[in-house]
Amino acid sequence: MKTLHIEHAVTDFATWRTAFDRFAGARANAGVRNARIQRPLDDERYVLVELDFDDYDSAAGFLGFLESTVWAVPANSPALAGSPRTRILQAVD
Repeated sequence: MKTLHIEHAVTDFATWRTAFDRFAGARANAGVRNARIQRPLDDERYVLVELDFDDYDSAAGFLGFLESTVWAVPANSPALAGSPRTRILQAVD
């Protein structure tokens, strides 16, 4: 399993969450097996998302979709503040 780890600042969590939820179908079609959303206790305007995939190619393909279709279009990511930091991770245990 591979995990696409995403973190970034947001201007408003509720707005961000509404936009995130609009792409549920895209996540399912891309092969996302599980999604986790976390926020630091001391920063309500920061979000960490982990999306699990079966393989690297699926994770990398969805990252490309996010970069070209979601984050590049302000209407698709209305509460995004700054540039997301991403990594594709592999569990070692």
